[in-house]
Amino acid sequence: MESSGLKKKTAIIVLIILITLTIFSQITTPHVNAVDVKITSISPATKRGKVGDTVRVTGTINTTGGRYEIWFEKDPWHVRVANGTASENNVSAPFTIPPLPGGNYTLILKDVDANINATSWFIIETDYILKISKPEHPKQLQQRARVNISISITGGKTEPPYIANITVKTPAADEAYSICVSLTNTTNTGIWNATITYPFADVPKAHTNYTGTYTVSFNGTLASDTFFIGLTDSAEYHRRQTVDIKAVYAPYENVTLTIVGENVHYSKNLTADSEGIVHYNEWSIPENATIGSYRVSITSISNITRKTPSDVQNFTVPGFKIEICTRNLAGETVSDVTLKIHDIWANITYGDVVSNKTGFVRVMLEVGDHNFTAYYKGVRVNQTAVYIEHEGVVNITCRLTNLRVTIVSARDKAVTVPFVNVTISCNFTRDIDGKNDRYVNSTLTDIKGTAKFHSLLPDANHTIVALRYGKNFNQTIYRMEPRDWNDIDITCPTFPMHIKVLDGESNPIKDATVEALELEVGAHYSNYTDSNGNVTLNCIFGKYIVKIYFNSILLNETKEPIILFGENSTSFYCILYNLPIYVKVVDYFGQSIPKANVTLERNGAKINSNLTGADGIARFRGIGGALTIKVYLTNPELPEATVTTYIGERRDYSNPIVVKIGRYVVLAGLLVDTAKFVMVILILATIVLVAIMEIVRRKRVKPGKTSS
Repeated sequence: MESSGLKKKTAIIVLIILITLTIFSQITTPHVNAVDVKITSISPATKRGKVGDTVRVTGTINTTGGRYEIWFEKDPWHVRVANGTASENNVSAPFTIPPLPGGNYTLILKDVDANINATSWFIIETDYILKISKPEHPKQLQQRARVNISISITGGKTEPPYIANITVKTPAADEAYSICVSLTNTTNTGIWNATITYPFADVPKAHTNYTGTYTVSFNGTLASDTFFIGLTDSAEYHRRQTVDIKAVYAPYENVTLTIVGENVHYSKNLTADSEGIVHYNEWSIPENATIGSYRVSITSISNITRKTPSDVQNFTVPGFKIEICTRNLAGETVSDVTLKIHDIWANITYGDVVSNKTGFVRVMLEVGDHNFTAYYKGVRVNQTAVYIEHEGVVNITCRLTNLRVTIVSARDKAVTVPFVNVTISCNFTRDIDGKNDRYVNSTLTDIKGTAKFHSLLPDANHTIVALRYGKNFNQTIYRMEPRDWNDIDITCPTFPMHIKVLDGESNPIKDATVEALELEVGAHYSNYTDSNGNVTLNCIFGKYIVKIYFNSILLNETKEPIILFGENSTSFYCILYNLPIYVKVVDYFGQSIPKANVTLERNGAKINSNLTGADGIARFRGIGGALTIKVYLTNPELPEATVTTYIGERRDYSNPIVVKIGRYVVLAGLLVDTAKFVMVILILATIVLVAIMEIVRRKRVKPGKTSS
């Protein structure tokens, strides 16, 4: 027995240890889902790229929220290119291809925590790069310039060294110069570099003596770039800027320099120096030069040097980018303003430009004085002189004003009227062509009763018309002043609304509350009726809902709004007022119960009480509506019946409100509990039935005679 008990205890201890180890392993071991480590896509889909390109690897790892790494591997290279933490089990990692030799690499996605890999492949391609050092536009190289050329290879082999053939083709037909350059590898990662200067030192005839585009190529078609050699040191000049010109001819050769364009025709004879350089920087862009293209050319007088192509080059006078903002006197931007811009120095007027819906327009203008004339709807609203010397914004304040119209009540200006349609119109003469014109604007007043109109012509009469419900209630002539805002109040007329309040028997109701609520404005008017049931409310013109109350009890209200576009008289019959309210209390059998206490309540408040007469009726006169009727008999604190009903008509002898008390029966003028009454009736009926049965039995049994 002891051995059996020991075995049971041992089994229990082992079970506890196993459960503990299981729980501990769940706590300490990372959560692993049954998800494969795999690469689902590589971008670009070709699995090819060059050093510096962006690659994205997407895939999954086994460890939820685990660490991942991405490697490029190819003997002897083993380079980590990305690492991070998975989103759940998903990996989406962008990286830049590192500087490595070209070739096919094994691409590895590694689940670091689970130490599981997925593999694919990716090819690093060899890239041939050629770059020319050029000045930033609009500056440009000139004849006799020396040009630095950078040559690079990435993703190349580690050995042997690369030899680059660099060819420069000049603007002349069939003229090119080549040189072979050895590239060096300083990092042993497949990157090779070299820098050379053109004209090549080892190629005596190489030059930059032509005006035009030179093309540089790397081993034919592997890579190419271009550079431009000009006569001028810039492709663009502004007025008053000096033009630097340089060209190569024979030593002491005589040439003619010519510059032509709009408003410009300049010519100058020059002589090359001892090195054959013609260098001239004594001419500036004249003040009257217009925006456009100009041509500079140099020709030999003695024909010692004959250039093909000839020394001809265009440059531009571009103007500055000017943003013009048109605003009114309130500082608001204005669209559709037409601008005429006169360039005083060049004595020309640029074509009309119009501000867009944001109030801006962009133009190109050169250095100098300009007159800006602004027209709005053909009327001149500004004339301003502006000196232009650089890019920027020019603000043109137009002589245009704003109008704020507020609709107020004629009786109380503190009361404003929203949703009124306000229309303004103006007749005017256009300055631009002398024609007569007209504009019309319309809007609704806001919730504060204000209508706003923007950018109106000042010093002009405007007709302002106010309408509600399609009815014109005001027309005003107003002359706009040249200021930021013009303000005007327009009164909305008030009219008397005569209300007569009568009960269902056409008797006037005194001290009834009459309320009128305007449908749109929300204006509220109220007053009490006099002894004749009359009240007059002076209301702004509109449409009204009218309600009649007595002691906060709603007696009547309009089904359709009253249209108050003039004096109005309306009678309201309140049949709920002074109604006869008869309540009849009956027993289980419908017999009248006299002396029952009947109480009327409205919204839980007692308003009246009375006792029923011999006919079981309690008589009241009052205001109908939703009422609660309570009937008290034996207990003045506990009603025998509670009835809630709506009384909307006379309730008298012909149609009283009947309240049945089923608990009682009237017997000989007394209230008898119905249950007891029924019990008594049953007992009596039983007694009677037994008596009848006994009588019947006795009648059937007759007494017999005895024999001797």
